[in-house]
Formats: sequence, structure tokens, C-alpha cells
Amino acid sequence: MFSPGLFLTAAGVGLAVAAPVGPMGMLCIRRTLTDGPRAGLAIGFGIAGGDAFYGLIAALGLVSVSQFMLAYDKPLHIVAGLFLLYLGIRTMLQKVPADNGINSGNNNGGNGEGRLASIGHAGALKAFASALLLTLTNPQTIIMFAALFTTLAPRGPFSSSVAFTTVLGVFCGSIAWWCFLVTAVSLARHAIGHKLRVVIDRIAGFALAAFGVAEVRRAI
Repeated sequence: MFSPGLFLTAAGVGLAVAAPVGPMGMLCIRRTLTDGPRAGLAIGFGIAGGDAFYGLIAALGLVSVSQFMLAYDKPLHIVAGLFLLYLGIRTMLQKVPADNGINSGNNNGGNGEGRLASIGHAGALKAFASALLLTLTNPQTIIMFAALFTTLAPRGPFSSSVAFTTVLGVFCGSIAWWCFLVTAVSLARHAIGHKLRVVIDRIAGFALAAFGVAEVRRAI
């Protein structure tokens, strides 16, 4: 049976895990600025999907799974760190298009919007997969949900409705934050000129690379 109290608790956990500014937030902001809200939302859905997966583990009370993943904390740091370092370097070296399809739809009969949509389908799927992978291998996410097991783990006997409510709540709380972030960045995106977008892109790339180096150093 659906429990509003459990749903709100799980949603609060999902929001608390998603809201702190970190590498995933930087990645979401950067992709929203360069590729539009579709790419940003794909990142957000990938992160929320990973958060919901750990919410399911909490609901099922699979402490052994959490302990196993925490036992491989150092390899996860290295994998996540190297991937973030790769994304950061690629971001710093990637050229930002002159108008990025924001205003070109007014200048050439809507081709700008068509271009944005054409990169959206393949790019969004790739962005979703990369964000999901990063979230599932993010040691901070694993540790945070392990600490929150006492909050999310059911007090009574396990039921499918408890698991469903927990996963739904964590996902809704997480995706609510990413929708808010993408909306805010998208509104600002139309007012940001090309030069400022280049500066933001370089800063985001440097930040992602720095987060990657920090993750690798934690494993050494």
C-alpha cells in the first residue's frame, strides 16, 4: 500500500543527495549551456536513475550489497576519477559553436532548432548513459545512501509497495532538483553571449578535471 510518509522521506533523501554542487552538477550545467535543455535533462534522468537504484537497495535492505561496493571503494574512485578527468579535458579542448543553435532558427528558417534536435536523440542517450554510469560508480553516492539506510530501510516486513514507494520517492526528489537546475540554466542560456559561454565551458572543464584528479588521489 502506498505510504505518503515514506514517499516524502524518500523524496527528501533524493533531493538531499542531488542538490549539493559537485561534478555531476557541473556536467549538467555545462551540457545544458552547450547542447540545450534536452541534454541537461538526459544528464539529470541518468543521475536520478542511479539514485533510485541505490534507493531500491536501501528499501530491500541489501546491506551486503552496500558492503561489497564499499569494499571496492578505491577502484570505484579510480574509475569515476579517470572518467571525470577525460570529460574535463575533452570539455576544455572542445570548441563552442558560435551561436549553438540558440538564435540561428530566426536567421535561417529554423535550421538552428533542427540542428539542436538532431543532436538531441543520439546525444541525449549518450548523456543519459554516461550520467547513469558515473552515478553508479560514484563512491560519495554509495556512502551517502549507506548512511541513509537507517532512514529508508523498512521497519516492518518487506513488501513490493515499500520498494516501489521508496524508489519512486528518491527518483522524484532527485529529478525535481535536476529539472529546476536545467530550467534555471536554460533561461540564463539565452542571455549569455558566445564569449561568456566559452569561459563557462572552460571553467566547467577545469572543474570536472579537478574533480577527477581528486577522485584518483583518494584511491592512492
